[in-house]
Amino acid sequence: MKIAFIGLGNMGGGMAANLVKAGHEVHAFDLSEDALAKAAEHGCATYSAVPDAVAGVDAVVTMLPNGAIVKGVYTKDVIGKAPEGALFLDCSTIDLATAREVAGLSEAAGYQMVDAPVSGGIAAANGGTLTFMVGGSDAAFEKARTVLEPMAKAVIHAGAIGSGQVAKMCNNMLLAIHMIGTCEALALAEKAGLDPQKFYEISSKSTGYNWSLNDYTPAPGVGATSPADNGYQGGFASALMLKDLRLAMEGAQTAGASVPMGEHAKAIYEAFVEAGNGGKDFGAIFTTL
Repeated sequence: MKIAFIGLGNMGGGMAANLVKAGHEVHAFDLSEDALAKAAEHGCATYSAVPDAVAGVDAVVTMLPNGAIVKGVYTKDVIGKAPEGALFLDCSTIDLATAREVAGLSEAAGYQMVDAPVSGGIAAANGGTLTFMVGGSDAAFEKARTVLEPMAKAVIHAGAIGSGQVAKMCNNMLLAIHMIGTCEALALAEKAGLDPQKFYEISSKSTGYNWSLNDYTPAPGVGATSPADNGYQGGFASALMLKDLRLAMEGAQTAGASVPMGEHAKAIYEAFVEAGNGGKDFGAIFTTL
C-alpha cells in the first residue's frame, strides 16, 4: 500500500519505519527536519507539505499532539487532498468530541476513518509491539488492520467511531492510578524496614500484581528494568500522562461518570509536572514519596 504518515515524533518515527519494513510505500511528513531525515534513513519518502504527502495514497496515518492540530491537519490538508475513498487512521490521543467531528467531516467527504490510539511507549513503537484500540465501522476496521498490524502486538476493535479514544482514556487513567499506588507501596515497604526487592518478589506473585509493579517497576534497581534505572529518562513522559488524565476527566464530566481516584491522580501528576518534571517518565512519581 501507499501510506502517508503525518507526525514523526517519538512514537510516529518508529511506527512509520515499521510500515516500511512490512513492504509499504510510506510518504512521511513532519515539521521537524531532523525527524524527516531519520524517516528517510528508514526508507520513507519525505515531503515538505501534507497535501503532497497524501496525494495518491491508499491510507493516511496521523500521530499528532492534540485535537486542535488533528482537526486542522485534516480539514486544511488531508480532506479533499487525499484520493477519494482513502482510509484515514488517526492514532493520536485526543478528546472524544474532536475525534467524532473529524471522522464525520471525513466520511461526509467520501472517506472511511478510524480512531486508533495506542498503548505502549517509545520502545513498543520502535519494536512494532503497540496495542491499537480502534473505533470505526466493521468495514473500516478490516481495512485498518492491514495498516496497523505491522506496528502492533494487538489490534482490537473497540466499537463505533470514538470508541478507541474512550478505551485509551480509561486505560491510561487506570495506569496512572496503579502507578501511584505501586510507588506508595514500594516506598512504604522500604520505610517500614522491608527490602523493596523482597516486596517486589512477594507482591508481584500476590494480589498486588499489576503492570506498573511487575513490568515497569518504578523503584531503581528493583524488579523489572524500567526508566527508573536510567534516571527516569525515556519511557512515557509525565506531561503526556497528565494530558491523558485531563482528557479522561473531560470525558468523565461529559459522560456524568464519578472518577474520584482519577481526579486525585490528575492532581498528583499536575503538581509533579508544574514542579518541572514533565519530561521525566511517569514512574518518577516514586521520587516524591
